[in-house]
Amino acid sequence: MKTKTTLLLCLLLNAAAGHTQNSPLNHPIVDSNVSVFYDNNSVIKAPKQGEPFYGQDAHYQINPPSYSNNGNGTINDNITGLMWQQEMAEKLTFEQAVTRAQSLKLGGFNDWRLPSIKELYSLIQFSGRVKGQKAVTLFIDTDYFQQPLGTRRQIDAQTWSATQYVGRTMRNDQTVFGVNFVDGRIKGYPKFHPRSRQANKMYFRFVRGNKNYGKNRFIDNSNGTITDAASGLMWQKADSAKSMNWQEALAYAENLQLAGYSDWRLPSAKELHSIVDYSRSSQTTNSAALSPLFNITIIKDPQGRKQYPYFWSSTTHLDGRNPNDSAVYFAFGEAQGKMHNRLMDVHGAGAQRSDPKSGSKKDYPQYFGPQGDIRYVFNYVRSVRTINR
Repeated sequence: MKTKTTLLLCLLLNAAAGHTQNSPLNHPIVDSNVSVFYDNNSVIKAPKQGEPFYGQDAHYQINPPSYSNNGNGTINDNITGLMWQQEMAEKLTFEQAVTRAQSLKLGGFNDWRLPSIKELYSLIQFSGRVKGQKAVTLFIDTDYFQQPLGTRRQIDAQTWSATQYVGRTMRNDQTVFGVNFVDGRIKGYPKFHPRSRQANKMYFRFVRGNKNYGKNRFIDNSNGTITDAASGLMWQKADSAKSMNWQEALAYAENLQLAGYSDWRLPSAKELHSIVDYSRSSQTTNSAALSPLFNITIIKDPQGRKQYPYFWSSTTHLDGRNPNDSAVYFAFGEAQGKMHNRLMDVHGAGAQRSDPKSGSKKDYPQYFGPQGDIRYVFNYVRSVRTINR
């Protein structure tokens, strides 16, 4: 039976959405397709409520992926209402892709477009696994979608979105966000090669339908929570205000009591991504890539400059020698790395990477990989709950 508070919240959601009580959301978050449970470094049996590692991605399976093959080169996403191009052709420059989308006639439709980063990320599945530069299992449903591999390195098969970074990465590079469905990450890729200045080429998968997908409709509930009427999620307005490892992050969210609710949890990677605001960045708006309705802690980067924390998700990222020991985070500030002994924004605000789940605080931050990604390991939390409509 719904309480008065729940009924009032439903009315607020419907009023903000302009919908009737039973109408669908325009930004439903597709489940990340994780059904396996993990501790800091291994596969485990499903933890019970109150036990360590309870509250991870596999505990909450909401909106399982559902696709329909139309038999004409197009795939319907039955959750998001988006229609996708099934196959991708040769790599294109960003400008070539814009032109191609405008002229594409596929499946009897001519209103194809480049997907936003939020539309594109809706296809990712974290049942995927990568080992070094080689694919083990792709981060997209290959029963429905064709996904090429890179030739020199299998991971060099990135898919660009329509979302260009409002700041600059590396050494003042114009940057386009893309999803790598081979290694399970979001990063910004330079639009032009830094040395030759020739336009870079990436893969593109065109989309049509549901033009409101990825557009938030936030409501400040004036009780320490923010509702997104587009996704049906309620968010903690403030963050954890302190850093913690992954196990601690799971426990923090599960034990949160806020605004009369006790069903808070650590968001999945795809839920957390849904609140990134790609129109904002430290460089251009002097803010996090997050709606100003939210509060966010300010920290210092390793050089003592203003920075915003990385935020944990509940999603394990299967990568590396031990594929079970890292979890997904999002960078709402600069996604920094150290290259040529210089700390810089290497991936862009709104990038998705992964950190080891545990470690000793005295050993971090560290730098890892070809772009020298900062690993903090002790990241922040913004809890979420699902609204029962």
